[in-house]
Amino acid sequence: MDNLAIAHVLNEIADLLEIRDENPFRIRAYRNAASAVTDSGERIADLTDPALRQIPGIGKDIAGRIRELVESGQCRYHQELLAEFPPGVLDLLHLQGIGPKTVALLYGSRRIQSVDELEQAARGGALRGLRGLGPKKEQLILKAIDEWRRHAGRHLTPDAWEVATGVVDYLRDTSPHTTFDIVGSLRRGADTCGDIDILACGAAPDLMAHFVRHPHVERVLGQGDTKSSVRLRKGYQTDLRLVVPESRGAALQYFTGSKLHNIELRDRALRRGWKLNEYGLFQASDGTRLAGDTEEALYAALDLAHIPPELREMRGEIDAAKEGTLPRLIELSDLRGDLHMHTTATDGRDDVETMARAAKAAGLSYIAITDHSQALAMANGLDEAQALAHARRIREVAAQIEGVTLLAGIECDIRPDGQLDLADDCLAQLDIVIASVHSAFNQSPEEMTNRVLRAMECRYVDVIGHPTGRLLLRRDPYAIHVERLIAAAAQHGVALEINSLIERRDLSDAHARLARDRGVKLVISSDAHSVRAFGGLRWGVMTARRGWIEAKDVLNTLPLEALRRGLRRSRKGKRGKGVKA
Repeated sequence: MDNLAIAHVLNEIADLLEIRDENPFRIRAYRNAASAVTDSGERIADLTDPALRQIPGIGKDIAGRIRELVESGQCRYHQELLAEFPPGVLDLLHLQGIGPKTVALLYGSRRIQSVDELEQAARGGALRGLRGLGPKKEQLILKAIDEWRRHAGRHLTPDAWEVATGVVDYLRDTSPHTTFDIVGSLRRGADTCGDIDILACGAAPDLMAHFVRHPHVERVLGQGDTKSSVRLRKGYQTDLRLVVPESRGAALQYFTGSKLHNIELRDRALRRGWKLNEYGLFQASDGTRLAGDTEEALYAALDLAHIPPELREMRGEIDAAKEGTLPRLIELSDLRGDLHMHTTATDGRDDVETMARAAKAAGLSYIAITDHSQALAMANGLDEAQALAHARRIREVAAQIEGVTLLAGIECDIRPDGQLDLADDCLAQLDIVIASVHSAFNQSPEEMTNRVLRAMECRYVDVIGHPTGRLLLRRDPYAIHVERLIAAAAQHGVALEINSLIERRDLSDAHARLARDRGVKLVISSDAHSVRAFGGLRWGVMTARRGWIEAKDVLNTLPLEALRRGLRRSRKGKRGKGVKA
């Protein structure tokens, strides 16, 4: 059992306890334990009970529940809590803006047990009279239900990737000489995915029997000699296909997709009198094999350069491959620094020195510490005096650590009226300023756009963080005119962020490409709140690759001094009028 699965159960216990209105300290203990498991660099399932209790946040009782979960696949205490409530109650927690306290109120006062019942109550005005649930809240609930239904059956790609690699590891234990490939939208790096698709090249048919016995299988959907399908825990449908070596390249191409990309390749083959499918490229007349063992050979036979999986969305990649103009896509190794992260000074879990040493170990040569500003009170945001004191501490730590440079920055809130949360004379003393929206998401498109554009007029704003505010599978982007945002960023020399948090990946790939086309520089940031989160940079890079982004388009691929010169505050002729906070 992986760390995320264990953390999920601990968080669900905390949710159920909160719905029961249990002791807040007990609830917090389970949430802290879930965070500790998620952030651990060790595989929790491999740790003994004494080793578990050495992890801060995990005591004797919770360690025992973790061991029970790992050894039996279930935790009796968790199952007992689940039995107290109808199954649909937990679905309510997946709705944006609905937390355990609201679920407790809905269930306790109106006996609402499912999303359907909540929708009916909201539409019928039955929620009015409950504390905090007036007409405005009703509309927000209905919007959240609509979003939840639209995303049903989808999973965040990084979560699905972890599940897929776990399945591959399980299969490889009994078939070590087989070549396994994860394909489909996972290989293309899409924001979300439905099913997990795995190819096994050179495996014996008995691999299928092992596959359907995976410990997380809830239901076998089908089992055959060359293809089997199962449903795993949390609703992951996973398909395994056996592939012969001479067809591996064709199968990789076919099952990676996208559908539109495949249709164009197939039509290209047909125009030449050929047939293209998952088995290979053949002469239509007599079935002579032309290619299929590798993707490169298949694309070459079609007179195309090999197209990276991330670009296979029919957004011009076929013409670029034909003309030899495909971009040299950015790689994770191109990143020299990370410009957005948080520490224990606000809502991070590790202090400045710990984050700096972890960044150095990750191969980064510089980082920016950008804790929150005062408007984000729930994150212990910093006022001007605190921000400057924190900057001094960052610089003191920087003097003690060799091999990585620390920049003292801030993630400064953009207030609803577009003013910045900290005064200009404070921002001027920092090395980098990221300006972000964290509130008032329901403004009109004109209000939100003018809000962010006004913030960009401040000469000390270097980067706009997570520019559209989306939370994948949970919250749509707020209403903002992205083209106007990009035009203003180009005018002022402000960079736009591709935030790598798996639930954000914001800017999107399409918007990142548009920004690049308009001459706007990008930064790819982890938004790390712990040392473990540096690993998330790969997903920001994946989004950038889907947006046709090259290393030259991203500021934090530059050496430190070139980065400093590239920031808005250092660029002449790119300064707007200051905005007083």
